[in-house]
Amino acid sequence: MKNVSVLIGGKAGDGINSAGALVAQLLNHIGYHIYLYFDYPSLIRGGHNFAIIRGSDESIGTCWKTLDFLLALNSETVEKHRDKCTNETAIISNADQVKSAGQGIPVKAVLAGVNAPAIMGNSAIIGGFARTAGIEWNVVEDVFKKHIPKGVDLNLKVAKAAYDQLETVHPVSRGIKPPYPLLTGNEAIGLGMVNGGLDAYVSYPMTPSSSLLHFFAEEKEKLGITVVHPESEIAVILMALGFAYTGKRSAVGTSGGGFCLMTESLSLAGMAEMPLTLLVSQRTGPSTGLPTYTGQSDLHFVLNAGQGEYPRLIVAPGDAREALYWSEVAMNMAWKFQIPAFILSDKTLSEGTYSVDPAAISEPERGDSPRWAGTAPYLRYADVPGGVSPLAFPGMKDAVVRANSYAHDEAGITTEDAPTVTRMTDKRLRKGGMLADEMRGYPGVSVSGIPGSSTALFCWGSTKGVCNEIAALLGLRVVRPVVLSPFPVDQLKEAITGVRKLISVEENATAQLAALAERYGIVADEKILRYDGRPFLPDDLLVKVKEMVV
Repeated sequence: MKNVSVLIGGKAGDGINSAGALVAQLLNHIGYHIYLYFDYPSLIRGGHNFAIIRGSDESIGTCWKTLDFLLALNSETVEKHRDKCTNETAIISNADQVKSAGQGIPVKAVLAGVNAPAIMGNSAIIGGFARTAGIEWNVVEDVFKKHIPKGVDLNLKVAKAAYDQLETVHPVSRGIKPPYPLLTGNEAIGLGMVNGGLDAYVSYPMTPSSSLLHFFAEEKEKLGITVVHPESEIAVILMALGFAYTGKRSAVGTSGGGFCLMTESLSLAGMAEMPLTLLVSQRTGPSTGLPTYTGQSDLHFVLNAGQGEYPRLIVAPGDAREALYWSEVAMNMAWKFQIPAFILSDKTLSEGTYSVDPAAISEPERGDSPRWAGTAPYLRYADVPGGVSPLAFPGMKDAVVRANSYAHDEAGITTEDAPTVTRMTDKRLRKGGMLADEMRGYPGVSVSGIPGSSTALFCWGSTKGVCNEIAALLGLRVVRPVVLSPFPVDQLKEAITGVRKLISVEENATAQLAALAERYGIVADEKILRYDGRPFLPDDLLVKVKEMVV
């Protein structure tokens, strides 16, 4: 596998995220698959921010430690990441801030020479990187013009001044693929929702789901959707249920703390059988935890949230391409079965940037509930064989559409009659059986690596990328449930046929996937867990897995 790894770092306010995105586009335009990881503390200004951009000749979803290029806007970047550098690492730095480190660019003088503001200093560093890596100037021009929304001419002058001052010392060979679209996980989730018929997105900002709200707010006219930012997470889910009541496909986005506030209304969705799609993007907890770091510790929370018993769908895509597909599935299944459907993400996936090959995107079939035929009286909760009652919406002739959080009869009238309560509970739970049957037709468990290997890594969500790389190096199988509820037990048992050692790899302290699988008689032999807010890196995981497969 051919790789190039670049880290750009500075302080909050230096535009590190946008600078990292430009570096990613440069590598994308010279033929590489991309993965970008952005690391930042929960500060508005100050603190150390950095982005690691990896290019590869194969599809990837993780970064390695070792750097080919270190782009330092300040001295702290060099100090913090010196352990990632080798004798071959090319360092391009702001000479005003960093002394005696690689090729220095006098950023203040460059900016003054073209009368540019300080925020454009990262364009000087990017221009210097392009020259150091031997990337042709026309590529830099093309990328800046396509991906800088304003001030592009001045940014290009800054980049060119720096480009002309340095030498090519670490040339990067060209790849062979054309530039692919680069999507963050949240953008892919959003586009999948839109493909699934999204009408309204309602959200209160909470890292790491917030960037989806920003994306939708910027693109709402183009996408033809309504976007609302209410005053609290409680208002978010109630407003989304209001949209669903009127026949509008709605979705919400949050993280663990915000989802805590939504759980009472989640149970309302279960009892009232109102379709709803929820993005829950995990970060390190409990409570505030590490607001800008990653984790996989909310699986059991999402599995069990809300009081009472009602079916739900939970999917956990592993990268942006899967996020496109499974977000659309979640929208469809929510409306086909009138249930809550969850897209379970995390900071690594939601804020990571991936190459997405348009040719590799598959479209699921559209799902929807049966519609009321117009024969009065309308029974919102008609006890039909599959449990999915025909839908009508307010304003339809002869339809009185009730939504009731109390125990109710078929018409939606409150009741405490024991036989009716039992019958309506059975009706709701039948939908769970129908959902499980439906999901057997979907690829609920992914098998990659070496399918015949007797040792398998057992993982979920964003750990897909790192586990696939370790499996390729060591000749292992990777078994990864994507559907987590209803749990695909038959598909999973087939996927681990012939496995003699099952190694659970998770970013939580209690091996939550392994605990879930154990309920169905599937027991992990070993567990490798990380729970410090940082994603697994292949370098570290490789050492741990080797210890277990020797």
